[in-house]
Amino acid sequence: MEITYQDTKDFEPAQLQQLFLSVEWSSGHYPKRLADAMKNYGSVFSAWHEGQLVGLISSMDDGGMTAYIHYLLVNPDYQSLGIGKELVARTKRHYKDYLRVVLIAYDKEKAFYERCGFSAHADKLPMMITSLWT
Repeated sequence: MEITYQDTKDFEPAQLQQLFLSVEWSSGHYPKRLADAMKNYGSVFSAWHEGQLVGLISSMDDGGMTAYIHYLLVNPDYQSLGIGKELVARTKRHYKDYLRVVLIAYDKEKAFYERCGFSAHADKLPMMITSLWT
């Protein structure tokens, strides 16, 4: 199976909707907003198989100090193929000169991110205000 990767911020709303709903993320119910949002990220890397969007990572940054990985998702039919790891690697290379790259990891993804070089800190707690249910 050949997976190709792109550095682009231009997506059709339906492509994003399919990917986000494949992992049951409520953001997928807002495909136009997702497509608009992608254009404003500092970086977006995507994974493709035969023209289908199968993975995506997006990050926000301040231009030199800190980058925040917001989305990382891989269609369940394509998980465990190294796609997520490759998307993280591309993001880490993109931000190699930044002083901090951060993300929020849910408990079930913690081990994956640790294998990618991230570490949890006992004295830090992620916090948010959200109206999304996932």
